[in-house]
Amino acid sequence: MNRFLFAAGLLAGALSAGPALAQQSKVGDWSIEKRTQDTHCNASRGYKDKDDENRDYVIVITYSDKAIVIVMIYDGWEWDKIGEVLRADVGTDDADIMKKAKWEVMDKTTVRGVFEYDQSIMDRLSKAKRLTLDFEDDDDDSIEMQIPRAGEALAALKFCEENRK
Repeated sequence: MNRFLFAAGLLAGALSAGPALAQQSKVGDWSIEKRTQDTHCNASRGYKDKDDENRDYVIVITYSDKAIVIVMIYDGWEWDKIGEVLRADVGTDDADIMKKAKWEVMDKTTVRGVFEYDQSIMDRLSKAKRLTLDFEDDDDDSIEMQIPRAGEALAALKFCEENRK
């Protein structure tokens, strides 16, 4: 899926489109990869939701000891202003993660959140089956993304990070 490559490039800050991979593995329907042009590993998952007009949903997560980066792509979004900063409450199926977090619009269907590394965020994500963004004053663009097996995917991502070359 081209959106995976695009999102992975956004995460690393390298917008080159080359798909060269140094490492790649799968955990369920999550892909864990370290592309040669990136400095960090990415965990990504995409799916179509038949209950939402068969729209594409994609999430890409990466982290370092300094930051956690989450990119969410939803083809039902139509953001107008690239670079616009949106505010959204972030939560999982059973816990709030943060209030009024900043999300940057990357293109008409993509937002990216960059957060200071916090192990409690990683712990909440690892236990989650869903990740929600509740945008301020915008119920139409709020989203619930399915992230089954997130704990296993984040463990594989950690292993990739610890063993990247």
